[in-house]
Amino acid sequence: MATSTPSGVRGSHAKHGGHPHDSAPMTHRQIMEALSGLLLGMFVAILSSTIVSNALPEIIGDLGGGQSAYTWVVTAALLSMTASTPLWGKLSDLFSKKALVQIALVIYVLGSVVAGLSQNAGMLIACRVVQGIGVGGLSALAQIVMAAMIAPRERGRYSGYLGATFAVATVGGPLLGGVITDTSWLGWRWCFYVGVPFAVIALVVLQKTLKLPVVKRDVKVDWGGALLISAAVSLLLVWITFAGSGSGKKYEWLSWQTYTMVGGAILLGLLFLLVESRASEPIIPLRLFRNRTITLASAASLFVGVAMFTGTVFFSQYFQLARGESPTMSGVLTIPMIGGLFVSSTVSGQLITKTGKWKAWLVSGGVLLTAGLGLLGTMRYDTPYWHIAVYMALMGLGIGMMMQNLVLCTQNQVDPQDIGAASSVVTFFRSLGGAMGVSALGAVMSTRITDYVKDGIADLGPQGAAFGHGGTAGGGIPDLDKLPEPFRVVMESAYGHGIADVFLIAAPIAFVAFVITLFIKEVPLRSAGAAVQAAESAPVAAAPAVTQAAVEEPVLAVPATGGIPVRGFVRGVESAPVPGSAVTLISLGGQQLGRSVARADGSYAVDAPGAGSYVLIAAADGFQPQASTVVVGDEPLAYDVLLSGTSGLAGVVRTAGGKQPLPGAMVVVTDVRGDVLATGACDEQGAFAFGELVPGAVTVAVNATGHRPVALPVEVAAVGVTRVEAELRPGARVLGTVRAAGGPLADARVTLVDAAGNVVAGATTGADGAYAFSDLDVGEYTVIAAGYPPVATALVVAGDGVDGHEIELAHPGE
Repeated sequence: MATSTPSGVRGSHAKHGGHPHDSAPMTHRQIMEALSGLLLGMFVAILSSTIVSNALPEIIGDLGGGQSAYTWVVTAALLSMTASTPLWGKLSDLFSKKALVQIALVIYVLGSVVAGLSQNAGMLIACRVVQGIGVGGLSALAQIVMAAMIAPRERGRYSGYLGATFAVATVGGPLLGGVITDTSWLGWRWCFYVGVPFAVIALVVLQKTLKLPVVKRDVKVDWGGALLISAAVSLLLVWITFAGSGSGKKYEWLSWQTYTMVGGAILLGLLFLLVESRASEPIIPLRLFRNRTITLASAASLFVGVAMFTGTVFFSQYFQLARGESPTMSGVLTIPMIGGLFVSSTVSGQLITKTGKWKAWLVSGGVLLTAGLGLLGTMRYDTPYWHIAVYMALMGLGIGMMMQNLVLCTQNQVDPQDIGAASSVVTFFRSLGGAMGVSALGAVMSTRITDYVKDGIADLGPQGAAFGHGGTAGGGIPDLDKLPEPFRVVMESAYGHGIADVFLIAAPIAFVAFVITLFIKEVPLRSAGAAVQAAESAPVAAAPAVTQAAVEEPVLAVPATGGIPVRGFVRGVESAPVPGSAVTLISLGGQQLGRSVARADGSYAVDAPGAGSYVLIAAADGFQPQASTVVVGDEPLAYDVLLSGTSGLAGVVRTAGGKQPLPGAMVVVTDVRGDVLATGACDEQGAFAFGELVPGAVTVAVNATGHRPVALPVEVAAVGVTRVEAELRPGARVLGTVRAAGGPLADARVTLVDAAGNVVAGATTGADGAYAFSDLDVGEYTVIAAGYPPVATALVVAGDGVDGHEIELAHPGE
């Protein structure tokens, strides 16, 4: 895609900005300073989602509406968050991530302020949609910004901090919401106002601390794809909410409305796939799903989302309506779940950073999440609290191990330019699962509670028949304090049993997520910092080495000649095998110890003479060579190597308007630190080419005799040759002499000013009074000469070539 720049250079750019860790690693302090505002923004996002949970029974009772309105206040925010997440992810690949985070915060603030002024349930639901758009941006961009700053191997540690922030906001939200609701001089409306100051502080902190590179280029946002996916998801949620029998339901599961909505959602989904397959900048690049890890992680996130949001939404109803607790105590009683989430996300993040291994945490999280939900399905209104606390802790441990690590393993599998889209895809499916789960399970819970209330009232005999709906007002949220004792017990029992059924249904859904994680192949996390150091210490290599930790999967046995075998696979883009790769094992002193050529499946085997540290070098045609340090023990070592595709840069230099090539033009390529990577002169056709460049942001400077030099920011793609075109405008020259009464005047100062008043150049005359200006654009200038009293004269530069301009200076009395 060709783009024009002010300098007149056209170029093809890659799809994202360069990563700081691709050039120089950041210190822990720098990262934490940069993340401080981001984590605060994330805290605000999660706080807005959880602060209303304990206040919802009172909010719905005040504004009107039954269980359907209760569910939609939650679902509306989840829906807009789900629909907007891929769009935020795509925008982050195209625009400034810092600006997008700030825009998301502003959207959240506006939605929160208006939500606090809601006069009915419909207005509140609409405001929650606006809040959800902002929260969707913050949720998606938090992971994306971390990926832009931090190497995958180190990202586990900081993902733990993100999980800890999630945990604090999740436990603090319900507690704060309960306290605000129980405080008479505040009221539930302040649940929406309280996050605004935090958001404003986050805006200020982000402006000062978050520093990310920005690559400007022509972009095209896939608005059609965003509209279609939003409409498809919305139609499904409307169907799930209003289908079924019981109070608040509009039509049966099998009805013409169901057929219309489901058919319409499927049709919109197919149209979305068609649009995405043809879009130049798709909101969800379908090619990502050719990667098995991304596909499986997205599917697992869908089911994890159901389980995660089920716990955070329905616990408040359980504690308030099944156990008669206040909103504040409802938040306090959920601490075991949040504590489990806090511990598991933080600990797993630290250990993943140390080991580079993450799959065991995913699998363990699936087991714990399934167990916790299954046990919660057995609870009733009078179940001892310590039982429920244990069940909630198991659930929290499982969520903490799965939520962030599914995003982490996805980011580890994609090229840098796709990190934003891939991260948002996983977040999208998690939010989609949450939105559909809350809507569907809320509908199931409403039906179950209605049935249990009817059964309970029937058991009371004539007294129950006289009571009617038992205080539910035909599906509304009951006020337990106004119910007589026998009917209050019926209502509490119905809510306890109905909510337990929801968890019981969520358990097999979590089990599906667990099964999916078993099939995700573990690729140890990359260490970009080590790669940079390897590149700097071994300048002969054309690209930084991508260090891979040893993997535990069995590899095909390749005959060895003796010693301790080092075996594994050489893989390229999307883990495809690279047959014919040359793999060499050398000692730390540089002596070659073994060599192997990879087979058709990418497998290789070399022998180490004994235990110790060695250097493993892999090279293949069309790929950048990689060097890794391996530590061999007494047992055979399994070690996979990941090769990055060779990156090249080629282009053409022409005169303005692209009329004529400029043979002999000098092209210089420098990295972000200003170091020269390559230089060369253009051939007779004005063409140039450089191979074996490190992918990332570079600057291409071009100059030629008689033309103005230009500089072009270019993003070298990870695979293939990036092509650029440069246009050089002719540069005019102005030569002249400054004279006085006695002849040429030496040491006179001559200044050239353009028509806008900007100083273009300056010169001091020599002994012969001569001065010169070069590389000038066509236009009007003012020449100011000083030595005697200054003289200003007009000059018009008509075109390329040389213009003469003589200047006479004299004393006032002469």
